[in-house]
Amino acid sequence: MSDFRPISLEVCSYSLYSCLAADQAGADRVELCASPWEGGTSPSAGVVSEALTLTSLGIHVMVRARGGDFCYDAWEKKTMLAEVNQYLSMGVHGIVVGALNPKGDLDIDFLKEVTYIVGDSAELTCHRAIDVSRQPLEVMEALIELGFTRILTSGQKNKAIEGIDAIANMVEAAQGRIQIMAGSGVNPQNCLQLLDAGVDALHLSARTTRESDMVYRRPGISMGGVAEISEFEVAYASPEIIRAVVSKIKNY
Repeated sequence: MSDFRPISLEVCSYSLYSCLAADQAGADRVELCASPWEGGTSPSAGVVSEALTLTSLGIHVMVRARGGDFCYDAWEKKTMLAEVNQYLSMGVHGIVVGALNPKGDLDIDFLKEVTYIVGDSAELTCHRAIDVSRQPLEVMEALIELGFTRILTSGQKNKAIEGIDAIANMVEAAQGRIQIMAGSGVNPQNCLQLLDAGVDALHLSARTTRESDMVYRRPGISMGGVAEISEFEVAYASPEIIRAVVSKIKNY
């Protein structure tokens, strides 16, 4: 492209290994989470501490009390605010958060509390809660008013490439007032199409799996209670996939 714009790459990381892989492969930052099969929840203080110590990446931390929807009760909100304080005290570079009210609009009162705590000490990203909101462009305007740095979106579809028109519309509506980052199903094959939509950043998990080292495997029992998900597979970010996307961005 002839018109230069800075494009960053964020890797959704569920482990310290994935953070190290992202760092070595040339990513700009990670979104550090737990619970990959729930779409990401708040990670442990231990993995956050080690990621800050062992990588040169921007460490942006998911604050999400549980999987499922984004309508939180008072106790969940209290927990999440405590996590924001804890992560900031550790020196993270960004907080990733989002919340909706029962009608599908942004939970402005709660997010005002988050922005008050964060202040200017870290960047703020709204995660894909926006994709299940009632009016995504209205949510975007509210996030701009709150002072958020960026929005992660799949364009209200399961995969970003399927929501590319909505993503492009959001970029146009944003007019540079907030960064728009495309995420969900981003890979080396479709990343250039998403860049053509005008996004400021790409977000990918580069997820692959390996067999667990566990040899003895007792049959007929599952710790998570979901038999369809193997407890003897370990998910991690592939450095090869990350490098391929980094190369595409550099040559864009």
